[in-house]
Amino acid sequence: MGMNAAVRAVVRMGIYVGAKVYFIYEGYQGMVDGGSNIVEADWESVSSILQVGGTIIGSARCQAFRSREGRLKAACNLVRLGITNLCVIGGDGSLTGANLFRKEWNGLLEELAKNGEIDKDAVEKHSYLNVVGMVGSIDNDFCGTDMTIGTDSALHRIIEVVDAIMTTAQSHQRTFVLEVMGRHCGYLALVSALACGADWVFLPESPPEEGWEENMCLKLSENRAQKKRLNIIIVAEGAIDTQNKPISSEKIKELVVKQLGFDTRVTILGHVQRGGTPSAFDRILASRMGVEAVVALMEATPQTPACVVSLRGNHAVRLPLMECVQMTQDVQKAMDERRFKDAVQLRGSNCNVAVINVGAPAAGMNAAVRSAVRVGIADGHRMYAVYDGFDGFAKGQVKEIKWGDVGGWTGQGGTLPGKHLEKIAEQMRSHSINALLIIGGFEAYLGLLELAAAREKHEEFCVPMVMVPATVSNNVPGSDFSIGADTALNTITDNRYGAEMSGIYTGATGVRQWVVFPCETWCQWLEDVSGCLCPRRCSLWTEVPKHIPKVWWRDQQLVGRAGPGLVHVRHWLRSWIQMTDLLVCGQTCDRIKQSASGTKRRVFIIETMGGYCGYLANMGGLAAGADAAYIFEEPFDIRDLQSNVEHLTEKMKTTIQRGLVLRNESCSVNYTTDFIYQLYSEEGKGVFDCRKNVLGHMQQGGAPSPFDRNFGTKISARAMEWITDKLKGSQGTGKKFVSDDSICVLGISKRDLLFQPVAELRKETDFEHRIPREQWWLKLRPLMKILAKYKASYDVSDAGKLESLGHHQATSQGEPAAI
Repeated sequence: MGMNAAVRAVVRMGIYVGAKVYFIYEGYQGMVDGGSNIVEADWESVSSILQVGGTIIGSARCQAFRSREGRLKAACNLVRLGITNLCVIGGDGSLTGANLFRKEWNGLLEELAKNGEIDKDAVEKHSYLNVVGMVGSIDNDFCGTDMTIGTDSALHRIIEVVDAIMTTAQSHQRTFVLEVMGRHCGYLALVSALACGADWVFLPESPPEEGWEENMCLKLSENRAQKKRLNIIIVAEGAIDTQNKPISSEKIKELVVKQLGFDTRVTILGHVQRGGTPSAFDRILASRMGVEAVVALMEATPQTPACVVSLRGNHAVRLPLMECVQMTQDVQKAMDERRFKDAVQLRGSNCNVAVINVGAPAAGMNAAVRSAVRVGIADGHRMYAVYDGFDGFAKGQVKEIKWGDVGGWTGQGGTLPGKHLEKIAEQMRSHSINALLIIGGFEAYLGLLELAAAREKHEEFCVPMVMVPATVSNNVPGSDFSIGADTALNTITDNRYGAEMSGIYTGATGVRQWVVFPCETWCQWLEDVSGCLCPRRCSLWTEVPKHIPKVWWRDQQLVGRAGPGLVHVRHWLRSWIQMTDLLVCGQTCDRIKQSASGTKRRVFIIETMGGYCGYLANMGGLAAGADAAYIFEEPFDIRDLQSNVEHLTEKMKTTIQRGLVLRNESCSVNYTTDFIYQLYSEEGKGVFDCRKNVLGHMQQGGAPSPFDRNFGTKISARAMEWITDKLKGSQGTGKKFVSDDSICVLGISKRDLLFQPVAELRKETDFEHRIPREQWWLKLRPLMKILAKYKASYDVSDAGKLESLGHHQATSQGEPAAI
């Protein structure tokens, strides 16, 4: 999953730089067979593939390519078409084969010339082959990169299943053993265990110690004694013990049933993890890697070794291909020799601490709180939860929180501490708070600045304070990513909330019937029996189409009956989401593009959240393949809008007769979503028609993505380690923390994980618009335009340079960031 995004990026970036781009169907087998398996690609060849899983060009194992004879045929097929640059997407086997092919290239051409299959001029003209690799593997088992293409999407599939299973496990007090993929790598098992709060996890690289059977059963029984109604055990398919003997899911089930008598079920996810729609993260990652691969090929010389494009932190780098392959193989060798510590290393820490959430909720906050509380307790701290933000802090809504209390806990509140400073100081004094962890967005950042400024007046604030960014807007200075932003991006691109925008779809399953109604607000069809109950006191009436079901059921209870003629449309804002019988419109980009593909010559205009920060609009546009994305950071005028309309008019003349436009909610005071919709509708009259949709607060809700759960867990754990280190250094000394480096924002900057003092970040902040003065994702703006076939300049000054695999070190300011 995500490979199609890489294919699309390579094709369109290749055409952009003036190269001929060819598809090689069915992998190396297609290269060996030649003929119709090697076809020139054009711009439209890769249209509407971003949301499709797998790869449109296919893949196949090829025994013939393992022999020199097979590689000779492949070289002949390539050189006849003048192909001397090869972009390979695959695992270590595919990349090793590509490197061998590159090394033999000149010799293969000379042999072909000797056999009379090509002339000597061709040997001189195509004397060397450039190879760049991208790693496509759901196992994330390739050394040198933090994340491989497809891994995040596989985690989505796992978490969807785990979340569904947890409900039934809790209802029936069951233990579930889930087997996930990972024959030689436990990444999927480990991260999914972190994301769902599993009780136990089995990994190939880190076998359990002797006596694990008793320890695991003791842990499970302790959890049940604490009234936990379910147990989740996650096992990688390649899990082994210290003697290299396999630990199967069935063996674990038999153990739990025999020793504890728990009702235990096994679920093997299998190839479900390989299917489905790619996540937003995978689409963006693959697009960035595809463009970087083309740039690397264009810059390559005969002396440039084959490289692989990798991700470190949030930074694209190029690494020597064979160094990465060798290290990947060394991991397996270490495991075979039972050097498990080496294998793990090759793959890639008593006071009172208060945790407070500030600002609007963001998916993943719970994971961050849970991680912080449990790491803090493990370090010997007493952890306190502050409810309702700074306002709750001032009112004394502070409560000690235990290990088992953090499931599902969250707090929110948008009040700044300024007017409550004395009361907050009093609460910190009365509860002996020695450190403060704040999880939130820009509001939390402003609060941290106010607390820093108040240190001279209130010594209670002279304690270590650290902020973990959590906001869908991703607008906190000091971090490339915020908890919740990835979930919001997936809401924009995913189709799980979607329904067809135009027309009414009806259906029934058993006794339950549902209606999908095209409306921008949550709506329910009900007979007008009690007057207008709409919160907005509207008087909206509509005719009931004859094919609409007359009865709706909820949990086998009659909830509404439609009479003939007119019915009232009752608007629901919150409680509607809990209804199980009716589906409502929550259009997202994949579904909208799907709708548009069925209805030709249609352009959809979507408004996203983010305040003045255009991150969601820009990155959502990149992930969904939008034609334009209007953001505050890049001012636009009527001429730009007209240019976009003309671009879409030309696009409608091709086979791609649909369009997608995203608009950040605060990108312009005058060019509103309604204005753009009306402009496009008028200017496109006779060529295309328009539809609009405002996603609104749907982007803040829903289950957090695996990325946000994992990121929130890890970054909060690191924040607690920082607090512990600070407090240990001051124990017994009565030290007061007054220096700038004791009140920080923790975040990822390129490849580094940094604790940045808020005093320094102040200079980098646009307080009027609540955004950082410089934002990394703006460098990807031209990439979105290029892939949408606009003329744009792409800055390669920040492109990755080939570096040693052992160079995975942070700058002097931070530590390596692993996503």
